[in-house]
Amino acid sequence: MFAFPAGFIMITPAFELTQDPDFLTVKIRVPYARASEFDIYFEGEDFKFYAKPYFLRLTLPGRIVEDGREKASYNTDEGTFTIQLPKEVPGQYFEGLDMLTSLLAPKKSRSAKPLVEEMAASAELSEEDEEEFDWELEQIPYEESTPALQHPYGFGNLRSGVFQRLQEELSDVIDIKDPDQTPAEERRRKRLAAEAAKFEPDHYLADFFEDETIKHLLKYKPWWIDAHKKMTALQGESHQEHDSPPFVVFSEEEREQMRKFTNKSYLLDKRSRHHVYLGLIDILLAYCYEIRVNEGDKNVESSWNIRKLSATLCWLESFSSIHDVLVSFGRRVLCYPLYRHFELVTRAFNDTVKILQLGKAAVLKCLLDIHKIFMESDPAYILNDLFITDYCIWIQKVKSKKLAALCESLQKTTLSKSHMGLELEELEAAAVLVQEEEKALKAAGTVSKQQLLCSESETSDSEESSSTSSSETEGSDSDEQESSTSEDGEINSFQGVLQEERTAPLIDCNGLRQGTSTQALEVGDGKSKVPMQSTTPPGKLVEELEMQIHSAMRLSEQPEGLATAGCISQEQEENPVPEPDRFSEDAAGKGSFLEVSPKPNPLLFLCSTNEDGD
Repeated sequence: MFAFPAGFIMITPAFELTQDPDFLTVKIRVPYARASEFDIYFEGEDFKFYAKPYFLRLTLPGRIVEDGREKASYNTDEGTFTIQLPKEVPGQYFEGLDMLTSLLAPKKSRSAKPLVEEMAASAELSEEDEEEFDWELEQIPYEESTPALQHPYGFGNLRSGVFQRLQEELSDVIDIKDPDQTPAEERRRKRLAAEAAKFEPDHYLADFFEDETIKHLLKYKPWWIDAHKKMTALQGESHQEHDSPPFVVFSEEEREQMRKFTNKSYLLDKRSRHHVYLGLIDILLAYCYEIRVNEGDKNVESSWNIRKLSATLCWLESFSSIHDVLVSFGRRVLCYPLYRHFELVTRAFNDTVKILQLGKAAVLKCLLDIHKIFMESDPAYILNDLFITDYCIWIQKVKSKKLAALCESLQKTTLSKSHMGLELEELEAAAVLVQEEEKALKAAGTVSKQQLLCSESETSDSEESSSTSSSETEGSDSDEQESSTSEDGEINSFQGVLQEERTAPLIDCNGLRQGTSTQALEVGDGKSKVPMQSTTPPGKLVEELEMQIHSAMRLSEQPEGLATAGCISQEQEENPVPEPDRFSEDAAGKGSFLEVSPKPNPLLFLCSTNEDGD
């Protein structure tokens, strides 16, 4: 036995265990220790090492024996002790040599059997808790404990009241409000309602059709893919476990994490263990999604992705079946993260199966990574205290057969889009129909454009041919037009003279037209308009014309001012608007005789003087 001086502080050194069919090798790193002052003790499942100030005590998963074959060496450059211990049963495989937290636990603390228990509850305890009662156990005075709240949560539903003390911090970590007063059934109803409200069909369809990035992410291979391939290949060659090298290797940082964990034992009944296993699947699914979409890199969204996609962490959900776990994870992938594609759900499902097939070492490696991510995120570190730390300690003590049975049950579970309850297949079918209609419209538009181009080309060809023929007939047309124009001019001039004689209006001194109202001939732009002919007989028109000539002769004998003034005053009364093209005044202000319009419209204005009125 080791005796330590008062006030002595022990340091647990870094260590590593390996094995072959005959020996268990313990490698202990003790820098700055005195190589000449060390003690080693081993017997059965116990191993102890002491080299001031380092102390290591291990509880081994198999028995070792002292038979003279044991060896020990010290490397001064590395500061490491290497100790080879013979196995009591050669060829025996020691399971869980990389579960450091479990190895550091004292042998007596492995029993989680309560001091006082009900006989009805004893049947529900795990077969792992079958040690006899220790009568030498230290007695602790009884203290009345505060009764637990009605709605527990956390690892194995062993915690309660945490959110009452840390409500402000946890409001950014979980989605459920006031979980201490919310039953599990109500949590589930609220979670489903929140997921249905958050689902966005447009986002889902965008990732469904524009899936170049999704295809790239699906090609990524995380570390467990290669490890699983190696394990599968070696299992086909050899069935002896100790002959195969370890497929999962822990880094020194991960080993340090395990050494810092305080060993615990968990009293879980059958129902609580069931919830713990299903919660483990839920957390691993979220972790696999996070690793794939970020291709193994960590960023500020890593913590959010894991806790948001896991209903165990975000809604404190307690699942009752593996199918419920898969449906919850699938719905949350399609509602919350950046990439919302069902293929990412199925790929995370396959990744989780591979991790479980690799054994609890692979599961522990994933949990340690999650623990580190949450520890670096504020305030997500609280989830380590509620779930992840306990999972890291508990998984090291789980039997591999149980983990293999869990993996087998997971493989048998099926998941499809119809299970999501989000009408994914209907959305996709409707979107495909819309795409087909758009393609048909585009195809019809392309055909019409081609037909239009063809018609335009035909029109241009016909125009060219017509222009050629028109140019040939242009000369003859111009000659015909000139001859017809000259003939029309002669005819029009002759008709104009006739019309002047027949339709010249006679205006007397009172401004009244004599004879019938006949429209004057209008000539413009070289074209004539045929006026309406008078209904007056030609003989009478000649007589009236003769009378007007005599009147004009008498007018010439009157003073110009008197005759003109009478005509002008009479016309201004009837037509107030001046007509400058009919009258003009000279510089003396006297009226002059009416002038004919410059147009070829011969209007004969005759004004007679009423001598009696003068």
